[in-house]
Amino acid sequence: MSFIQRFVKAILPASTYASMEAESRSWMVICNACGTTRTLWDIGGIRGGAAGKTSTRLKCTKCAKNTWHKIKREDQPNNT
Repeated sequence: MSFIQRFVKAILPASTYASMEAESRSWMVICNACGTTRTLWDIGGIRGGAAGKTSTRLKCTKCAKNTWHKIKREDQPNNT
């Protein structure tokens, strides 16, 4: 659990934290180089009440490249 996840857990009610965790697990982080997919929660992020798609630069755990990763909701169609 990342620092931000621990911090949010400490200040929010348990029910709110649980819903934020569940929503964060539905956001997928996809490596543009190799296509590896992880949940936003697994990489230490939180995304509650968010919408749309975004990108961030991360080091991929599979290909070990520092590349752009798409962040999108799991239930959204793949409109690139």
